Amino acid sequence: MRTELVTTLKRQATEILNQLEKDREPILITQHGVPSAYLVDVETFETLQRRMTLLEGIARGEKAIEEGRSVTHKQAKQRMSRWLK
Repeated sequence: MRTELVTTLKRQATEILNQLEKDREPILITQHGVPSAYLVDVETFETLQRRMTLLEGIARGEKAIEEGRSVTHKQAKQRMSRWLK
């Protein structure tokens, strides 16, 4: 992973964005020697967002199971019967 100073980003934004689009490799932006942000291309960001949404849904499902908020297939089918006709 590439690392760039925030001042370099300010001075060479167009070049850095072009390279980012070409390579699709995240860039770590540092400010005063401290990591400040990651710069990623749009496609990578959108993929990460979709994955995060999926993982959050799985986590909610696991929590519901742990808390006993689940039903059997038969119970679910009975509850949904009015929509399955």
